Amino acid sequence: MGPGPINADPRVLRAMSAQLVGQYDPAMTAYMTETMGLYREVFKTANEQTLLIDGTSRAGIEAAIVSLVSPGDRVLVPVFGRFGHLLREIAERAGAEVHVIEREWGTVFTVAEIEEAVIRTKPALLAVVHGDTSTTVAQPLEGLGELCEKHGVLFYTDVTASLAGNAFDTDALGLDAVTAGLQKCLGGPSGSAPATFSAKAVAVIESRKSIEAGIAGDSSEIRESRIRSNYFDLAMIFDYWGEKRLNHHTEATTMLYGARECARLLVEEGLDAAVERHRLHGAAMLAGVQGLGLEVFGDLAVKMNNVVAVRIPSGVNGDAVRGELLEDFGIEIGTSFGPLHGKVWRIGTMGYNARKDAVLTTLASLEQVLRRQGASVTAGGGVGAAYDVYSDGSVA
Repeated sequence: MGPGPINADPRVLRAMSAQLVGQYDPAMTAYMTETMGLYREVFKTANEQTLLIDGTSRAGIEAAIVSLVSPGDRVLVPVFGRFGHLLREIAERAGAEVHVIEREWGTVFTVAEIEEAVIRTKPALLAVVHGDTSTTVAQPLEGLGELCEKHGVLFYTDVTASLAGNAFDTDALGLDAVTAGLQKCLGGPSGSAPATFSAKAVAVIESRKSIEAGIAGDSSEIRESRIRSNYFDLAMIFDYWGEKRLNHHTEATTMLYGARECARLLVEEGLDAAVERHRLHGAAMLAGVQGLGLEVFGDLAVKMNNVVAVRIPSGVNGDAVRGELLEDFGIEIGTSFGPLHGKVWRIGTMGYNARKDAVLTTLASLEQVLRRQGASVTAGGGVGAAYDVYSDGSVA
């Protein structure tokens, strides 16, 4: 019940137990094509280049940035938590001239603040984290697509922590590149990074296309501006997933099975229904920790549906509480990073764990551990407040 990874859906684990097949077996290429179609529905996009990056969600971030950004390009990163700093570092490693604007953790930017920075820095790429689990708040993306279109800027966002648990629509938001991971609201294990790219982003990536010598045809050329990573070279990865079936790397077959099943289950449930499920159980968890008398961190107006940050009560050993929850009840909750390290717990309600029983069990267990640690909590207040939320809405 932390901020991720979470327990994978048993159906995803069963799908991952299937036997391996060769990467060019007709069944395998059919699975790849089917997976692309499923993730177009998950991302709500018509983008042809919608596929998987083999690696954790960070692999998707790095593939997007290293393939879109040439050395010397300007990149603007609004930082409001740990993972904005990550985007900054990856862009710097790609040779970009990175410009940063920062907000206090727990708050987000206005469109006007971002536009002022775009006008001032004139970036080629705006790179924004959507939901940052380090702070549990989500940066509103509405209006940023129009802003980027107006100023000729590519628009990228990382939705690892938010996709499928919070409202998100790639095409309606005007995004050019989006990357995610399986281990949060998608209900799978880490190790595969779904991603989608607009025609505009694809044109930029294709302009840097350079096929490695060992698999290049006679007409291939090696460009001076080629993408600096071979493994994360999206120009070659597009050809690997496309009709050319370029022999770029060996597909992570078992992870593809898992990613495909994550998407299939989500499409079967319905994207809107999944977001509502996360909203309901997230609201119950929020009410529950408040019902125990605990203080919540961050601007609740922009809090993600699927995770809440709880201030550790004065005099309570935060790590001891986490340890006792894990040892005695088999429940894991998270700590945080940077300025929030040792100051908050992060409790997730996401993916397979966005369920009534998981929420109520966590709240009941937390109450007992806090009592043993000497904290003053409202008896039955957590479960009672959660029940009140459930009585007002349907229970998934």
